[in-house]
Order: sequence, then C-alpha cells, then structure tokens
Amino acid sequence: MSTPAITVPASRSRQAAADGRVVVKQFSLAQIVVVWAAATVPMGVFAWIVAPALADSFNGAGNVPMAKALILCLSAGLIWQLALVAGLVVLEQRSLRWPTLREALWLRSPRSPGTQRVGGKLWLILIPLCALFALEALLPAFGVPENRDFGSFLDSDAGQSFLDGNLGWFALILAFFVLNTALGEELLFRGFLLPRMNSVFGRGDWAANGVLFAAYHVHVPWIIPATLLVDTFALSYPTKRYQSAWIGIAVHSVQSIFLTAIVLARVL
Repeated sequence: MSTPAITVPASRSRQAAADGRVVVKQFSLAQIVVVWAAATVPMGVFAWIVAPALADSFNGAGNVPMAKALILCLSAGLIWQLALVAGLVVLEQRSLRWPTLREALWLRSPRSPGTQRVGGKLWLILIPLCALFALEALLPAFGVPENRDFGSFLDSDAGQSFLDGNLGWFALILAFFVLNTALGEELLFRGFLLPRMNSVFGRGDWAANGVLFAAYHVHVPWIIPATLLVDTFALSYPTKRYQSAWIGIAVHSVQSIFLTAIVLARVL
C-alpha cells in the first residue's frame, strides 16, 4: 500500500513529515516563476544562441547542420530539466527513493475525484485525450523558420539522405523524444510544478499551469498558441483532475511515438 501524498500548508508540513507522509509543499508565486524560468531560459539560449553557433561546426547538405545542432542543444536543455526536478525533489523530500518520487511527482495511477477509484477503467480517459492532443497537429503554425521545421527536414532530400541507415543519430533523436515528452517537460510541469501551484492559483492552478507551459516554448514560439489551446486541456486539466502525472506523460508521448515511426521509416 502506497503512502499518500498530501498537500499541506507550511504550518502543518513538519507534522506530516514526522508522521512519515510525503509532503508536497506549496510554492509562492515567486518560487513558481523561478522554476519556470530555470527551465525556459536555458531552452531559449540553447535554441537561439548555442545551436546556430554549433551548426557552423557540422557538415551536411541543406538544413542538416542546424538539425544536428538543435537535436543536441535541446536534448541538453531537457536533461537539465530532469536534473532540475531531481534536485528540487531532493531539497524538498531529502530522498529520491521511488516511493517518495511516486508521491512527490504524482507518478501514480489516476484516481477518480468522485468515487476515489484508482486505475482500472479510468485509464480509458487516455483515448479521448490522445485524440484531442492529436488535433494540435492540425492547427496552423505561423512564422516557422525553414531551417527549424522538423517536418520539412524529414521530408527534404537532405534529411532523408542523412537519416538513411544512420542508427547513431536515430538513437540520439529517440533519446530527445523521450526526454521531451516524458523525462523533461512532463516531469517538470505536470509532475513537479502543478501539485505545488494550488495555494497561489486555487482551482485554476491547472489553467495557470497550461499558460506557463505554453509560455515556456520560447525555443519554438510558433507553437505557443496551439500549445495553449490544446495542451492546457489535454495535459494540465486531466493531470490535476485525476492527480496523476502519468496521464500527461502518456498523452504527450503520443507525439513521440508518431515521430519515432516517421524517423525510423527514414532510417530503414
């Protein structure tokens, strides 16, 4: 039987910790913004400053040098996010044991807010949520630089030639996808931040989480409108409603599975 995670005011946190419970502490607005900036600023710097400089050191036709630089730089930013979450959990919980991580980051089965039923048929909520999330790909994106459009890169002759039989870069791209939708963004925004935003935003904490997540995408600003319109309801809201970060991870990972299939087809 797992130990429940309890969101408590600071005045009661010591007693909860003394009782052996995992305490999810509430953050102030300043703390929320600092954590958001700690994820957002590095991604912006990696995307718009480091990647262009690094691309000059790569060989390749067309947009291949920039694609290589972006994959490496954005992966570094996502690894930093994973490290940031780990560090913040250690500061708060003094532990990275799985039972602690499970409760501190909401890495548990969904729980019905009405019946309190856990798991089971509740997982079926993933079907309509994945369908909703897939609609994001149909929304128009404006102002996408040609050398930063991953879809165009995959369809280009240069991109297909680069990926053909290139298992090494396929492994790096796969790692980037996993970091993007599971170990980086979702752990930080839905696993760590969302459970700690209630004291500031109340019942609207999921909406505020969606706004922060959209604004975080300074490294790909052309997707901010679609992210705000879709991800807020497909990722943030159900994660809060069912108290499970696995929902956001599963839904967001649909993107990774789809792109992995496309890249693998180019590699093979």
